[in-house]
Amino acid sequence: MSDFTIATNRRAWYEYEILEKLEAGLVLSGIEIKAVRAKKVNLAGSFVRLRYGPGNAQPEATILNLHIGTGVQPTRTRQLLLHRHEINKLIGKLEEKRLTMIPLRFYLKRGLAKLELGLARGKQLHSKRESKRRKDIQRDIDRTLREKA
Repeated sequence: MSDFTIATNRRAWYEYEILEKLEAGLVLSGIEIKAVRAKKVNLAGSFVRLRYGPGNAQPEATILNLHIGTGVQPTRTRQLLLHRHEINKLIGKLEEKRLTMIPLRFYLKRGLAKLELGLARGKQLHSKRESKRRKDIQRDIDRTLREKA
């Protein structure tokens, strides 16, 4: 069974250099999963934070500013479902290399809500210009090849 993509964060590929990807589950309420199935999800401006929960000795992963539906709290903090070893590995990478974690894609997999997360480094302005220039050149090459064929 294939994944059913609900939303993608296209801006992330422009703003960040994606170094690594991973999959995480998401804790949602009933009204939220109904909104997800109606594709009322916005990933813009959302990010992942690893922090210690109330009364927990182990850190937990949460996503902030993820907009789901038009309910009472559409941008509430939601818990991500990751294994403990994955969280510990991420803590080391985030602190050591000064990286951030952002959602790239929101999808349903076998009826369960999943997020594709990206371990990312912010791009400088000149890097953004360079990637846009490369993309334009590739588009021109593809266009000329299509016209000749």
